[in-house]
Amino acid sequence: MAKKLAFDRRLFAIVLVLVGVGLVMVYSASAGIARESGADWNPFLVKQMVAAVVGLMIMAVVMHVDYTLLKRPAVIYSLFSGVLALLVIVLFGPALNQTHRWLFIGGISIQPSELAKLALVPYIAYQLDRKEARINQPEVLIPTVGATMLMAGLVVLEPHLSAALVLVTACGLLLFLAGISWRYIAGGALVGIPLIALAVWIEPYRRARIFSFLEPEKDPLGTGFQAMQSLIAVGSGGMFGQGLGHGGQKLYFLPYPHTDYIFSILSEEMGLLGALVVLALFTLLAWCGLQAGANAPDALGRYLAWGFTGVIVLQAFLHCSVALAILPPTGIPMPFMTYGGSAMVTALAASGVILNVSQHG
Repeated sequence: MAKKLAFDRRLFAIVLVLVGVGLVMVYSASAGIARESGADWNPFLVKQMVAAVVGLMIMAVVMHVDYTLLKRPAVIYSLFSGVLALLVIVLFGPALNQTHRWLFIGGISIQPSELAKLALVPYIAYQLDRKEARINQPEVLIPTVGATMLMAGLVVLEPHLSAALVLVTACGLLLFLAGISWRYIAGGALVGIPLIALAVWIEPYRRARIFSFLEPEKDPLGTGFQAMQSLIAVGSGGMFGQGLGHGGQKLYFLPYPHTDYIFSILSEEMGLLGALVVLALFTLLAWCGLQAGANAPDALGRYLAWGFTGVIVLQAFLHCSVALAILPPTGIPMPFMTYGGSAMVTALAASGVILNVSQHG
């Protein structure tokens, strides 16, 4: 093991800034909903602050626990099996908004599909660390692709197709970086694209999302409402924004402003300039993560850093694409910024792993 060095302070600062911006935007985006509830304080901000503190504490611990513990089969398989069990249990829990995405334990809600990312990336990194030279052999492809399909399949049953696609994309990214043959990539695309199309087609609400995405202006008060209102929010921000707290779309025009459309509210209140700053921070985060992986002393560290960096950045740009109506609504959270404890803790824990790897080189 190489000598331990200081962690990447640039990455650490970027994460803290994104968390800070996220807290401000959650407060602003949820202000109207909180006021309607009659509370004297904003419960969304308080819960998000608690999640941020817990997440930062977890990040600090993860930063200082040697990541090579994940080379131990008992650790990696216990982590994977534990999250897999949660993905099964949540399917039998109470439904919320006609979905089974949350477990409620002692008044705390947990989203297992978020935790799945923290289990799948280390599991694949563990497999590649042991068998990187045999990347195109069944002994690598079967356990990695099989584990991904198992987790993604359970997430689809919740149903949460977009979260399942993030898991599949993370697997594909890691296998690609490990040097998988192009014939397997082509084969995966030939099988995967029809399966995704089928999953969309068999669910009426998914079909409606696709059709409304293609032509939202045809039904601006119905299926195209979210996309149209999001574009209004982004466009009305102009270059410098309407000012923090002065956006109008969060006042019962844009649905879920503090979750699915936090970037739209950011663009409205902080303008194009503020939106570009946030995107630049995620771009810098990607660069720091890539550097951490490239300088890692072993394959495990390399794929841990690259895998978690890919998951964070992928989610950020998918979320932004939905806000700009480049993609249909997906419910993908903006890391560090979207309201939700599970998403916040997961993003910070993943950042802790990247910071851990960055200490070795």
